[in-house]
Amino acid sequence: MRKQEISEIKKLFTPGNCSITRICGCYVECGENKKTEWNQAFLALPEDELYKYFEILRKSLSGTLGKNLLNLEFSEKSRNEGGQQEFFLHLRDSKLRDDVLLEQFYDRIIKSYEYVGNYLILLIHDAYDIPGRTRDGIEMEDASDEVYDYILACICPVDLSQTGLSYNAKENTFQNRLRDWVVGMPDTAFLFPAFNDRSADIHSTLYYSKDAKELKEEFINKMLGCKLPLSAECQKEAFQALVEEVLGDDCSVESVKNIHEKLTKTVQKQEDNEEPMALGGEEVKTVFASSGVSNDKMEIFDQCFDEIIGRDTKLLLNNIYSGRNFEVKTQDTVIRVNAGRTDLIKVREIDGRQQLVIDLQGPAEVNGVEVRPMQ
Repeated sequence: MRKQEISEIKKLFTPGNCSITRICGCYVECGENKKTEWNQAFLALPEDELYKYFEILRKSLSGTLGKNLLNLEFSEKSRNEGGQQEFFLHLRDSKLRDDVLLEQFYDRIIKSYEYVGNYLILLIHDAYDIPGRTRDGIEMEDASDEVYDYILACICPVDLSQTGLSYNAKENTFQNRLRDWVVGMPDTAFLFPAFNDRSADIHSTLYYSKDAKELKEEFINKMLGCKLPLSAECQKEAFQALVEEVLGDDCSVESVKNIHEKLTKTVQKQEDNEEPMALGGEEVKTVFASSGVSNDKMEIFDQCFDEIIGRDTKLLLNNIYSGRNFEVKTQDTVIRVNAGRTDLIKVREIDGRQQLVIDLQGPAEVNGVEVRPMQ
């Protein structure tokens, strides 16, 4: 799914656009005990509760693609008869009216979701009448030719509220506030089927993780039947290791700067693309080669990429490239410049030693004091 498609679904979670049919819930204590369950028509909820659920649902589709939001495909095994894909299709097609399927759904989450405390499993069903669009992107509400039937599951932590004083309006006094069990924003969520190209894609799901560094491998593998992709942090670290391994003794400030500058140009070409650009081995190899990496170093690139990253693995450009700054760090110093101004940093040999030289263009500040270049 792309940003525009995710935004289109998020817009449904408002009173004016809502088409959600049912909502189900299961409160789990101590990570495994089902405390209570419910199942009802969504629009039958009190208005103030609707807004709270809308907030949770919108949050489950928030974040950065490739980091908090991941497009996952079902594995070949999970597509077989009796696999996870078939189970989710049955659950969706039941419109959440089959109590046996719901119990199985809750049990599967409890079995695969690692969480020590209490949490709430929320599940909704929606039937979105997809409006047609002109070539200019203008929606035509009366030109729909498909209904997007989907479910969205959220797993939200439930914690005790903090202690404190609260104002009692009835008695006009301040009193000790009672601690309540409060539902937080979701830690994990998934949308099935994915809304790819503004249409249902039963072979994919959109996965949300509040913590981009902790994607819950067992849950993705067992519950969803999908392969865990490298996290954003792991992709960044793997790319850094690849640079060091390929360049070897030639891994200098200038060499790394050249690769960074090439990535900057690649990012600029993709600015209008809503979907994050994925780089496979050949694309990364082209970046290295066009950055001036010597031919003898490029001879070992394929082997290094396969060993460090994986032959069939793709890296998202926004995970391996920092669009904010270019950083040079030593034991005692940290130097950062804007990502597009690496030309300000140069390496020069002064008095027989390599020195980092920063081009001072105009006034500068040192500890908040404006200074001027030496005359």
